[in-house]
Amino acid sequence: MEITCFDDLLRAAHAQPEPQRLLFVFTGVELPDDATAEQRTAFAAGHGGALVPRMCVDKLPAEIASFDALAQESQQFGQEWVIVFVAAMSGTLNHVPTSEEAEKPLQHMVEAIKQGMLGSFIPFNRQGEPVHFG
Repeated sequence: MEITCFDDLLRAAHAQPEPQRLLFVFTGVELPDDATAEQRTAFAAGHGGALVPRMCVDKLPAEIASFDALAQESQQFGQEWVIVFVAAMSGTLNHVPTSEEAEKPLQHMVEAIKQGMLGSFIPFNRQGEPVHFG
């Protein structure tokens, strides 16, 4: 299934034969302290910067009505974000993964994002559209 929006991801999670738990890392963009003058100019114009994890959460697909609901819920934590990375954790033998079981994979996800290893996750912008890094 092609993921053209966040709601496609929700439908795919619901359609899996085993129960899923979705892992989310919300990231902001910051300019590194050692940025060059050129990088600072580009950043001021809305380009470049480094993705920095700001908050993370795990949820069952049934706990998310839509991307808009998830984005609105994220506002209660007072952290600005520009990209949310999503991964799925599959259960086995009809066992629904718990939040406790998701803690370690979620922390690995945060560390991977800090290191720029983004390939295992689906990134979405604030409109719920997939982001393609080039």
